[in-house]
Amino acid sequence: MADIAPHKHAAGSDVAAHATIRSLEEHRVALTGHCYRMLGSISEADDAVQETMVRAWRSLDQFEGRASLRTWLYSIATRVCLDALADRARRARPMELSSVHAADAPLTELPASRWIEPIPDVLALPDDADPDELVTLRQSIRLAFVAALQHLPPKQRAVLLLTEVLDCPATEVAETLDTSVAAVNSALQRARATLAMRDLTDVHAPLSEPQSRLVERYVDAFERYDTAALTSLLHEDATMCMPPFELWLRGHGSIQSFFHGTGAGCRGSRLVPTAACASPAFGQYKPGEPGGPLKAWSLIVLELEGDRIATMTHFLDVQTLFPRFGLPLELA
Repeated sequence: MADIAPHKHAAGSDVAAHATIRSLEEHRVALTGHCYRMLGSISEADDAVQETMVRAWRSLDQFEGRASLRTWLYSIATRVCLDALADRARRARPMELSSVHAADAPLTELPASRWIEPIPDVLALPDDADPDELVTLRQSIRLAFVAALQHLPPKQRAVLLLTEVLDCPATEVAETLDTSVAAVNSALQRARATLAMRDLTDVHAPLSEPQSRLVERYVDAFERYDTAALTSLLHEDATMCMPPFELWLRGHGSIQSFFHGTGAGCRGSRLVPTAACASPAFGQYKPGEPGGPLKAWSLIVLELEGDRIATMTHFLDVQTLFPRFGLPLELA
């Protein structure tokens, strides 16, 4: 908030102004999570939260304690996101844009603005959430759920998130969206029907002990580049994709062929653990020049179903993503 100057609606002293800024900043993580669910992009979510803070600062005299500060900020953030969504196409995953590819298919790159981005857990999940609330918040930043949300019209998306994720009453949602309670309930019903048609199998966090061992075996197999061991950890119809490339693969045979062909340069990689979208994630570093450091190559997000890995997503925009995850671009 360093770019927000003291405003005439704040208290008359610098101390009071800084206290107000601190009180707004306390909600930044929660707001970032909300904007990420709405927009599918951490970079756009950051911009939306900053705009939310600016609007809130400028209109403090309109707040007057009519609701909790967090509820008021969610209302502003939702309107900011709706403005942002008014003139752009939805973000997606490779599996939603084309049919499955062969392992040796050419790599076609699409603009970064087309893709769902991952978000670090620490930037989306507030520390002060109670355990039950945290379960819902974690579920709602999973890649599959965020991708499904993008299929909803923006107002339906807002209604669903405000009511079912943030537990806002329909009356507050109607006021936020400048509509009626009946319209809110109707939009919620349509949003639920749309999501019911998509595969959004629940996952639970933290990982079970068998799932933790599964992830450890994945890391071991990847770093040894034992592709047979790696594919044995996958569901039979597991998928792998690599935004910003349109290519995506399904099944053991195609994935293993890719690792022995186009992806063979990943041999000798090292994986550094992190957490993204409430899922196990890793910064992947692969060999560069002989004797030189390992170079950042992808941010891998694993989606698990039961005792197997269902999806491996390799996000290749490391220049943007690694700094957000606190990961260096090189390893000794």
